[in-house]
Amino acid sequence: MMRIWLICLIFVVFSCISTKRIDMPGLEGKVLTGSDFSQMASGYSWQERDSLSLDAFGKGSIPPFYRRFIPVKVMGTDAVGEKHKAVFFVAPDYFMIGNASDWVRVPLTPMAAQVVADRLDCFLPTKKLVDIIYEQSKVRLNPVPMFAFRDSTVTMIHHHLIIEGQRKGRKGLISGIKKDVVLCSESAMKGKFDRVAIYGWHRPDGLPIQPLYTGHVNRYVDYSHGVRLVYSMIKVDDKWMDYRNLMEDPKLRWLITDEQGRMLLRY
Repeated sequence: MMRIWLICLIFVVFSCISTKRIDMPGLEGKVLTGSDFSQMASGYSWQERDSLSLDAFGKGSIPPFYRRFIPVKVMGTDAVGEKHKAVFFVAPDYFMIGNASDWVRVPLTPMAAQVVADRLDCFLPTKKLVDIIYEQSKVRLNPVPMFAFRDSTVTMIHHHLIIEGQRKGRKGLISGIKKDVVLCSESAMKGKFDRVAIYGWHRPDGLPIQPLYTGHVNRYVDYSHGVRLVYSMIKVDDKWMDYRNLMEDPKLRWLITDEQGRMLLRY
């Protein structure tokens, strides 16, 4: 009996450190499925789509599996030769609306993405984190570019269905399917802070299609954009540390970014 109890305890402890459950909004009323969202938003502008997304999110229309964040690990040596390690907890996929069996990935403007991140005590990744997430993903798919009506909801939904056809039901941390909306350095914005920074969409060789780019105005969003959330508290050398402090720590910031200069902490 004692042995069974011990095995159960070890399993529970392992589960707790393997993933992190994020406190999502509770369901209010009927869940908005992915099919519901797709039908309602098919002719929407970016403002209407953002509004519907935030309303559905706020009422709890989020698949259960999306609530369990997955650890990614960073290890290395700092400038004076000291070894450090960090564990980040990241969403298993890009932002989505729906339920366990009927959901759709929904691109957001950075403004809407920040609202979601704030509600969940999360932040958007840096390009270094995007690379690390790709390297440690269990499911890595080939990018599928599309060229017509790139910013329409119909194209976004079509792209989601293409990804699902590629995924074939495989589960786990997924990458290679979107460009990430990212945090970047102030210098990368080139003095224009009404912009969105995007990066990633890695090919099978590990190289991104999209280098860090800040040329789009922040209200622009298309089918290829994805919002990946990262939990704000990071385990650095076995101690919890807020991402804002890590970004500004001259000794440890390399764990989270490879950019020079002051980093933007939010949109």
